[in-house]
Amino acid sequence: MTGGEGIPPALWNKATSDFPCTERKDVIPIDVYSRVLPLLLDGFVVTIQLVIFAGFLSFVMSFVGGLARLSRFAPVRWVAGFIIEFFRGTSLLVQLFWLYYALPLLGVTLPTGLVGIVALMLNYGSYGSEIVRSSILAIPKGQTEAAIALNMTPFQRMKSIILPQAFRIMLPSFGNLMIELMKGTALVALITIPDMTYYIKEARNTIGHDTQLFSMLLVAYFIIGIALTMLFRWLERKFSAGRV
Repeated sequence: MTGGEGIPPALWNKATSDFPCTERKDVIPIDVYSRVLPLLLDGFVVTIQLVIFAGFLSFVMSFVGGLARLSRFAPVRWVAGFIIEFFRGTSLLVQLFWLYYALPLLGVTLPTGLVGIVALMLNYGSYGSEIVRSSILAIPKGQTEAAIALNMTPFQRMKSIILPQAFRIMLPSFGNLMIELMKGTALVALITIPDMTYYIKEARNTIGHDTQLFSMLLVAYFIIGIALTMLFRWLERKFSAGRV
């Protein structure tokens, strides 16, 4: 994933050198499509990378935060609760700007791509923590009591009895969360990460044709969203196999 200061000027100038800059037409010429589509594809790859890395880390944070909220130790619950509510209760856009612009003033500078991943992880991982917590609490207490009667340790109860059942409850909500995360990646263009939105905005500033360009962008996000929906529906069927 490229980051830093955005698209290298030489690359963008080469890709857009023949764009008509002053006249806007109702239909984008074929030669313009031939230059926009490769850039959109590059942004598509960056967006997929963001979804994969931020999605995985959000998933991990969801379980860590959700289990911490259920800890028997009050300080752990309080700290986890504060962190989760802070990132759930503040804007993703502001979090991105703080990590990108304010954090370096404190002496910590992160690569631009990492800023995007961390912000997405913290924001959506906080929402995911509540999914994990509520799903675990939805398991009937009789399951825990039966595991205790079998002399299982707390770890064994969680690993073998509670989480397998809770995970099936989590999947539909995690699917929705991943789609929301995918849509949230569009904000990283504001900190110069060259995703699909970044490239389309640059093309718009150069050649116009707003309707056509943003229609292409809508279709690209829709393709990713459909793929995520199909993936999570497959997971739901897989983990529900054998259940009545």
